[in-house]
Amino acid sequence: MRIKRITPHGSRARRIALLAATSALVAGTALVAPAAYAGNDAARTFTAAEAKAAGDAVLDADVAGTAWYVNKATNSLVVTADSTVSQSEIAKIKDAAGANADAIEVKRTPGKISKLISGGDAIYASSWRCSLGFNVRNSSGANYLVTAGHCTDGAGTWWSNSGKTTTVGPTSGSSFPTNDYGLVRYSGSATPEGTVGSQDITRAANPTVGQTVTRRGSTTGTHSGRVTALNATVNYGGGDIVYGMIQTTVCAEPGDSGGPLYSGSTALGLTSGGSGNCSSGGTTFFQPVVEALNAYGVSVY
Repeated sequence: MRIKRITPHGSRARRIALLAATSALVAGTALVAPAAYAGNDAARTFTAAEAKAAGDAVLDADVAGTAWYVNKATNSLVVTADSTVSQSEIAKIKDAAGANADAIEVKRTPGKISKLISGGDAIYASSWRCSLGFNVRNSSGANYLVTAGHCTDGAGTWWSNSGKTTTVGPTSGSSFPTNDYGLVRYSGSATPEGTVGSQDITRAANPTVGQTVTRRGSTTGTHSGRVTALNATVNYGGGDIVYGMIQTTVCAEPGDSGGPLYSGSTALGLTSGGSGNCSSGGTTFFQPVVEALNAYGVSVY
Protein backbone atom coordinates (compact mmCIF):
# COMPACT_ATOMS: atom_id res chain seq x y z
CA MET A 1 0.00 0.00 0.00
CA ARG A 2 2.04 2.83 -1.29
CA ILE A 3 0.00 5.38 0.50
CA LYS A 4 0.32 8.72 -1.15
CA ARG A 5 -1.80 11.78 -0.61
CA ILE A 6 -5.61 11.71 -0.29
CA THR A 7 -6.83 14.08 -3.00
CA PRO A 8 -10.30 15.42 -2.11
CA HIS A 9 -10.27 17.98 -4.92
CA GLY A 10 -7.85 16.43 -7.40
CA SER A 11 -4.07 16.47 -7.70
CA ARG A 12 -1.29 15.70 -10.06
CA ALA A 13 -1.88 12.68 -12.28
CA ARG A 14 0.92 10.75 -10.64
CA ARG A 15 -0.65 11.08 -7.19
CA ILE A 16 -4.07 10.11 -8.52
CA ALA A 17 -2.61 6.99 -10.06
CA LEU A 18 -0.94 6.07 -6.79
CA LEU A 19 -4.18 6.43 -4.84
CA ALA A 20 -6.14 4.50 -7.40
CA ALA A 21 -3.70 1.66 -7.04
CA THR A 22 -4.28 1.49 -3.30
CA SER A 23 -8.07 1.30 -3.49
CA ALA A 24 -8.18 -2.39 -4.42
CA LEU A 25 -6.31 -3.79 -1.46
CA VAL A 26 -6.29 -7.57 -1.17
CA ALA A 27 -7.30 -9.16 2.14
CA GLY A 28 -5.66 -12.36 3.31
CA THR A 29 -2.84 -13.89 5.28
CA ALA A 30 0.80 -13.25 4.43
CA LEU A 31 2.41 -16.26 2.81
CA VAL A 32 5.99 -17.11 3.63
CA ALA A 33 8.17 -18.73 1.00
CA PRO A 34 11.63 -19.09 2.52
CA ALA A 35 14.56 -20.41 0.56
CA ALA A 36 14.94 -24.16 0.93
CA TYR A 37 18.07 -25.34 2.70
CA ALA A 38 19.32 -28.90 2.36
CA GLY A 39 21.04 -30.95 5.03
CA ASN A 40 19.22 -30.08 8.26
CA ASP A 41 16.45 -27.95 9.77
CA ALA A 42 18.82 -25.35 11.25
CA ALA A 43 18.76 -21.94 9.61
CA ARG A 44 21.72 -21.44 7.31
CA THR A 45 23.92 -18.46 8.07
CA PHE A 46 25.62 -16.18 5.59
CA THR A 47 28.42 -13.65 5.70
CA ALA A 48 27.84 -9.91 5.90
CA ALA A 49 29.38 -9.62 2.45
CA GLU A 50 26.87 -12.12 1.03
CA ALA A 51 23.99 -10.22 2.63
CA LYS A 52 25.24 -6.91 1.20
CA ALA A 53 25.68 -8.41 -2.25
CA ALA A 54 22.16 -9.83 -2.14
CA GLY A 55 20.77 -6.45 -1.07
CA ASP A 56 22.61 -4.68 -3.88
CA ALA A 57 21.16 -7.21 -6.33
CA VAL A 58 17.59 -6.60 -5.13
CA LEU A 59 18.12 -2.85 -5.50
CA ASP A 60 19.52 -3.33 -9.03
CA ALA A 61 16.59 -5.59 -9.98
CA ASP A 62 14.32 -2.58 -9.26
CA VAL A 63 11.06 -4.46 -8.65
CA ALA A 64 8.32 -2.15 -7.34
CA GLY A 65 6.35 -3.53 -4.40
CA THR A 66 9.36 -4.97 -2.56
CA ALA A 67 11.07 -4.12 0.69
CA TRP A 68 14.09 -5.79 2.29
CA TYR A 69 16.26 -5.92 5.38
CA VAL A 70 19.07 -8.07 6.76
CA ASN A 71 18.20 -10.65 9.42
CA LYS A 72 21.07 -10.01 11.84
CA ALA A 73 20.85 -13.51 13.33
CA THR A 74 21.64 -15.29 10.05
CA ASN A 75 22.72 -12.49 7.66
CA SER A 76 19.99 -13.63 5.29
CA LEU A 77 18.21 -10.94 3.27
CA VAL A 78 14.45 -10.96 3.98
CA VAL A 79 12.54 -9.62 0.97
CA THR A 80 8.87 -8.69 1.46
CA ALA A 81 6.93 -8.85 -1.81
CA ASP A 82 3.40 -7.48 -2.23
CA SER A 83 0.60 -8.97 -4.32
CA THR A 84 1.69 -7.13 -7.47
CA VAL A 85 5.06 -8.86 -7.59
CA SER A 86 4.94 -11.81 -9.99
CA GLN A 87 6.84 -15.08 -9.76
CA SER A 88 8.88 -13.98 -12.77
CA GLU A 89 9.89 -10.82 -10.90
CA ILE A 90 10.94 -12.90 -7.90
CA ALA A 91 12.98 -15.03 -10.31
CA LYS A 92 14.48 -11.80 -11.70
CA ILE A 93 15.57 -10.81 -8.19
CA LYS A 94 17.20 -14.19 -7.56
CA ASP A 95 18.83 -14.20 -10.98
CA ALA A 96 20.30 -10.78 -10.19
CA ALA A 97 21.68 -12.17 -6.93
CA GLY A 98 23.44 -14.99 -8.75
CA ALA A 99 25.63 -16.97 -6.37
CA ASN A 100 24.08 -15.10 -3.45
CA ALA A 101 20.49 -16.10 -4.28
CA ASP A 102 20.41 -18.61 -1.42
CA ALA A 103 20.81 -15.72 1.01
CA ILE A 104 17.41 -14.33 -0.06
CA GLU A 105 14.27 -15.27 1.88
CA VAL A 106 11.03 -14.12 0.23
CA LYS A 107 7.91 -13.32 2.25
CA ARG A 108 4.56 -12.37 0.73
CA THR A 109 2.34 -9.57 2.09
CA PRO A 110 -1.25 -8.88 0.96
CA GLY A 111 -2.20 -5.75 -0.94
CA LYS A 112 0.11 -3.25 -2.61
CA ILE A 113 3.03 -1.48 -0.96
CA SER A 114 2.24 2.21 -1.47
CA LYS A 115 2.92 5.56 0.16
CA LEU A 116 0.26 6.48 2.78
CA ILE A 117 -0.92 10.08 3.12
CA SER A 118 -3.32 12.14 5.75
CA GLY A 119 0.34 13.60 15.65
CA GLY A 120 -2.56 11.90 13.62
CA ASP A 121 -4.72 14.95 12.96
CA ALA A 122 -5.54 15.76 9.34
CA ILE A 123 -3.56 18.48 7.60
CA TYR A 124 -4.44 19.72 4.13
CA ALA A 125 -2.29 20.98 1.26
CA SER A 126 -3.81 22.60 -1.80
CA SER A 127 -4.99 19.30 -3.30
CA TRP A 128 -4.31 16.49 -0.84
CA ARG A 129 -4.56 15.42 2.79
CA CYS A 130 -1.93 13.94 5.13
CA SER A 131 -1.55 13.36 8.86
CA LEU A 132 0.42 15.52 11.25
CA GLY A 133 3.35 13.60 12.73
CA PHE A 134 4.72 15.45 15.75
CA ASN A 135 4.75 19.09 16.80
CA VAL A 136 8.32 20.28 17.33
CA ARG A 137 10.33 23.41 18.21
CA ASN A 138 13.73 24.75 17.25
CA SER A 139 16.27 26.24 19.66
CA SER A 140 14.70 29.70 19.26
CA GLY A 141 11.27 28.43 20.31
CA ALA A 142 9.68 28.62 16.84
CA ASN A 143 6.94 26.02 16.30
CA TYR A 144 6.92 23.47 13.46
CA LEU A 145 5.46 20.06 12.67
CA VAL A 146 7.10 17.06 11.03
CA THR A 147 5.29 14.78 8.62
CA ALA A 148 6.15 12.54 5.65
CA GLY A 149 8.35 13.93 2.90
CA HIS A 150 6.10 12.55 0.16
CA CYS A 151 3.39 14.72 1.74
CA THR A 152 5.43 17.94 1.71
CA ASP A 153 6.91 17.24 -1.74
CA GLY A 154 5.46 20.00 -3.94
CA ALA A 155 3.29 21.45 -1.16
CA GLY A 156 3.12 25.15 -0.29
CA THR A 157 0.66 26.26 2.40
CA TRP A 158 -0.99 23.82 4.83
CA TRP A 159 -4.35 24.09 6.61
CA SER A 160 -5.86 22.19 9.56
CA ASN A 161 -9.35 21.90 8.03
CA SER A 162 -10.70 20.79 4.67
CA GLY A 163 -12.35 24.17 4.10
CA LYS A 164 -8.88 25.75 4.32
CA THR A 165 -9.96 28.49 6.71
CA THR A 166 -7.51 27.66 9.53
CA THR A 167 -3.93 28.11 8.32
CA VAL A 168 -1.05 26.06 9.70
CA GLY A 169 1.73 27.55 7.59
CA PRO A 170 4.17 26.83 4.75
CA THR A 171 6.40 23.86 4.01
CA SER A 172 9.88 24.65 5.33
CA GLY A 173 11.72 21.50 4.32
CA SER A 174 11.14 18.29 2.39
CA SER A 175 13.19 15.15 1.73
CA PHE A 176 11.82 12.41 -0.54
CA PRO A 177 12.77 9.91 -1.90
CA THR A 178 15.83 8.36 -0.15
CA ASN A 179 14.31 9.76 3.07
CA ASP A 180 10.65 10.42 3.83
CA TYR A 181 10.35 13.46 6.10
CA GLY A 182 9.20 17.07 5.80
CA LEU A 183 8.86 20.17 7.95
CA VAL A 184 5.99 22.69 8.14
CA ARG A 185 6.29 26.02 10.00
CA TYR A 186 3.43 27.29 12.14
CA SER A 187 2.63 30.84 11.00
CA GLY A 188 -1.18 30.96 10.96
CA SER A 189 -4.04 30.58 13.39
CA ALA A 190 -3.62 26.86 14.11
CA THR A 191 -2.31 26.17 17.63
CA PRO A 192 0.23 23.33 18.15
CA GLU A 193 0.16 20.96 21.11
CA GLY A 194 2.86 18.55 22.22
CA THR A 195 0.56 15.54 22.15
CA VAL A 196 -0.64 12.72 19.92
CA GLY A 197 -4.35 12.66 20.67
CA SER A 198 -4.39 12.64 24.47
CA GLN A 199 -0.89 11.12 24.74
CA ASP A 200 1.78 13.59 25.83
CA ILE A 201 5.02 13.26 23.83
CA THR A 202 8.17 14.20 25.74
CA ARG A 203 11.10 12.56 23.94
CA ALA A 204 12.21 10.86 20.74
CA ALA A 205 14.17 7.63 20.28
CA ASN A 206 14.87 4.84 17.81
CA PRO A 207 12.77 1.68 18.28
CA THR A 208 13.96 -1.88 18.81
CA VAL A 209 12.92 -5.07 17.02
CA GLY A 210 10.02 -6.71 18.85
CA GLN A 211 8.92 -3.47 20.53
CA THR A 212 5.17 -2.84 20.80
CA VAL A 213 4.27 0.43 19.07
CA THR A 214 1.22 2.56 18.27
CA ARG A 215 0.32 4.54 15.17
CA ARG A 216 -2.28 7.29 14.81
CA GLY A 217 -3.66 8.61 11.53
CA SER A 218 -6.46 10.78 10.24
CA THR A 219 -8.01 7.96 8.18
CA THR A 220 -7.99 4.96 10.50
CA GLY A 221 -7.36 6.41 13.97
CA THR A 222 -5.17 4.54 16.46
CA HIS A 223 -3.73 1.04 15.91
CA SER A 224 -0.94 -0.96 17.51
CA GLY A 225 1.50 -3.66 16.46
CA ARG A 226 5.17 -4.50 16.79
CA VAL A 227 8.45 -3.67 15.11
CA THR A 228 9.65 -6.53 12.91
CA ALA A 229 12.78 -5.00 11.35
CA LEU A 230 14.96 -1.90 11.24
CA ASN A 231 16.93 -0.35 8.37
CA ALA A 232 14.53 -1.69 5.73
CA THR A 233 14.73 -0.49 2.12
CA VAL A 234 11.39 0.03 0.35
CA ASN A 235 10.85 0.29 -3.42
CA TYR A 236 7.56 2.12 -4.06
CA GLY A 237 8.18 2.12 -7.81
CA GLY A 238 8.78 4.97 -10.22
CA GLY A 239 12.21 5.62 -8.73
CA ASP A 240 10.76 6.23 -5.26
CA ILE A 241 13.12 4.20 -3.06
CA VAL A 242 13.57 4.99 0.64
CA TYR A 243 16.19 3.65 3.02
CA GLY A 244 16.54 3.04 6.75
CA MET A 245 12.82 2.43 7.35
CA ILE A 246 11.16 0.83 10.40
CA GLN A 247 9.10 -2.23 9.36
CA THR A 248 6.06 -3.10 11.49
CA THR A 249 2.87 -5.15 11.71
CA VAL A 250 0.79 -2.01 12.35
CA CYS A 251 -1.98 -1.46 9.79
CA ALA A 252 -2.52 1.79 7.88
CA GLU A 253 -4.51 3.12 4.94
CA PRO A 254 -4.43 6.02 2.46
CA GLY A 255 -4.56 9.31 4.35
CA ASP A 256 -2.51 8.02 7.29
CA SER A 257 0.83 9.09 5.77
CA GLY A 258 2.97 11.35 7.91
CA GLY A 259 1.17 10.31 11.10
CA PRO A 260 3.09 9.44 14.27
CA LEU A 261 4.53 6.12 15.43
CA TYR A 262 5.15 6.16 19.17
CA SER A 263 5.45 4.13 22.34
CA GLY A 264 4.02 5.82 25.42
CA SER A 265 5.46 9.32 25.55
CA THR A 266 8.30 8.50 23.12
CA ALA A 267 8.17 9.56 19.47
CA LEU A 268 9.54 6.88 17.12
CA GLY A 269 8.60 7.43 13.49
CA LEU A 270 6.51 8.98 10.70
CA THR A 271 4.15 6.86 8.58
CA SER A 272 5.64 6.32 5.13
CA GLY A 273 3.74 3.50 3.38
CA GLY A 274 2.83 -0.15 3.39
CA SER A 275 0.43 -2.83 2.20
CA GLY A 276 -2.90 -4.25 3.38
CA ASN A 277 -5.50 -2.38 5.40
CA CYS A 278 -6.98 -2.13 8.89
CA SER A 279 -9.61 -4.81 8.22
CA SER A 280 -7.28 -7.63 7.18
CA GLY A 281 -4.00 -6.27 8.55
CA GLY A 282 -0.80 -5.51 6.70
CA THR A 283 2.78 -4.28 6.77
CA THR A 284 3.62 -0.61 7.32
CA PHE A 285 6.93 1.24 7.06
CA PHE A 286 7.97 4.33 9.02
CA GLN A 287 10.64 6.98 8.66
CA PRO A 288 12.64 7.10 11.93
CA VAL A 289 11.76 10.43 13.53
CA VAL A 290 15.15 10.95 15.20
CA GLU A 291 16.74 11.30 11.76
CA ALA A 292 14.17 13.93 10.76
CA LEU A 293 14.60 15.89 14.01
CA ASN A 294 18.37 15.93 13.61
CA ALA A 295 18.11 17.01 9.97
CA TYR A 296 16.03 20.07 10.87
CA GLY A 297 17.50 20.89 14.27
CA VAL A 298 14.18 20.57 16.10
CA SER A 299 12.90 18.57 19.07
CA VAL A 300 9.58 17.23 20.34
CA TYR A 301 8.00 18.77 23.43
